[in-house]
Amino acid sequence: MEGLAGGMLETRATYFSVDIECSGPVPGLYDMVSIGIVVVAPGPDGQLACGETLYLEIQPEGPRVDPGAMKIHGLTLEHLRAHGVSRRAAMLQITEWVRARVSPKTKPVFVGHNAPFDWSFVAWCFAAEDLPNVFGYKALDTKALATGKLGLHWFDSSKEVLHERLAMPAEDLTLKHRADYDAQYQAELLIRLLKA
Repeated sequence: MEGLAGGMLETRATYFSVDIECSGPVPGLYDMVSIGIVVVAPGPDGQLACGETLYLEIQPEGPRVDPGAMKIHGLTLEHLRAHGVSRRAAMLQITEWVRARVSPKTKPVFVGHNAPFDWSFVAWCFAAEDLPNVFGYKALDTKALATGKLGLHWFDSSKEVLHERLAMPAEDLTLKHRADYDAQYQAELLIRLLKA
């Protein structure tokens, strides 16, 4: 839990802002085709700050592809087959990367904007490879956090509304739906929400 002590943010968590792009609406039938992860942890001054970023593109394996979902992120099946890593390799790399960046005496916390969606794909990929989910079975949803911290209605917890309420720069529409960019934007959103 977080609390202010002498102006410093105390935490028992190392947050990992996660965004995924996929080939359809649900895991199993559709693939997670890319993932971006940004570390959010206290810096030397004790204040939360964005850290390193991991970005992976993943080879498709699922039985279905929704052309509408593929249009959102612009990755093609041909590109992913040629340049993506296998799902298993991705999960192993994520595990190693996260464990190496968890601050001492903290646990990794998966953070997403609409975390149930992104977490479901990540959790399914770990389970499909018979690997433990490095983030565990819980996730922090910044949409839900925003409704409580800012007194917003659920339908007003979009990034478009929050960038105004939290005085954030607008999203760069040329980079939006690239998983590493979205994870970075969501990491900044998390920091501002926790300080709100």
